[in-house]
Amino acid sequence: MAEFIAPKHEVPEPLVAATSTLPSITASTSAVAAPVAPGRPASSYGTAPHDPSKPPVKRQIVCFGFYKVMPEWRRLPAAEKTAHKAAFAEVLAKWNKPGEFLSLTYSTIGTRGDVDMCVWSIGYGVDELNEMRSELLRTPLGGYLNSPHNFLAMTKRSQYQIDRVDESEGEGRGAIRPGGQKYIFIYPFWKTRPWYLLPMTERKRLMDEHIRIGLLYPRVKLNTTYSFGIDDQEFVVAFETNFPEDFLDLVQQLRETEISMYTLADTPIFSCVRVPPAEMLDRLG
Repeated sequence: MAEFIAPKHEVPEPLVAATSTLPSITASTSAVAAPVAPGRPASSYGTAPHDPSKPPVKRQIVCFGFYKVMPEWRRLPAAEKTAHKAAFAEVLAKWNKPGEFLSLTYSTIGTRGDVDMCVWSIGYGVDELNEMRSELLRTPLGGYLNSPHNFLAMTKRSQYQIDRVDESEGEGRGAIRPGGQKYIFIYPFWKTRPWYLLPMTERKRLMDEHIRIGLLYPRVKLNTTYSFGIDDQEFVVAFETNFPEDFLDLVQQLRETEISMYTLADTPIFSCVRVPPAEMLDRLG
């Protein structure tokens, strides 16, 4: 079952307490291999528009951090490397806080030359993300890590998702359900400026074709998050699936759509394998 931080609803400012408790995660984050699941629709459309009679869902902070281990680390004695990995894994376990903060781990050994692993973190505050990553870098292994790529984003309801049912999105994207599939394909994304000058009716027409093709691949699940103003890219997209061939065919077919003319950039692309933290670290060497 996929890990999940349940949606947290906004509360008027005077009622917010610094120690308020978030809803609990619905699945364990223990270090076990990711289960094989059928996947969910690739559509970025989600639930019905937010009910104004209910509190809005608080947005989540999402970060994809990619790390490359220095060659010097692999030359260390085996016992020393084992201790380094244990300390790193201990920080990851410490920061898996039910209802507050979640991290998923992936190996990129053999799929990228510039990174070795990915830590996908989801929470509700930039401060917590900052503290957690700082603790990782303060471990002995952290002294041997470079971070060539790091993508920061937030959840947000799509302006195009109207009257479309798609279980891949939770409460209008206020919360996402990651980790149910073995593979994830992640990349930053930019639209061209002319895209934003198109009338909304025209953008919706183009998006409808995009979504129609996505729904042809139900074994691929899309997580879209937004980075406007908080990182260089405009979006971060993360496709989860147990079937990489489906994702390849989906991307190839999307290249043939009219909307693809408005893509400014969508690289680098990271192909990642979901593994428990201990296995991710063992694969470093």
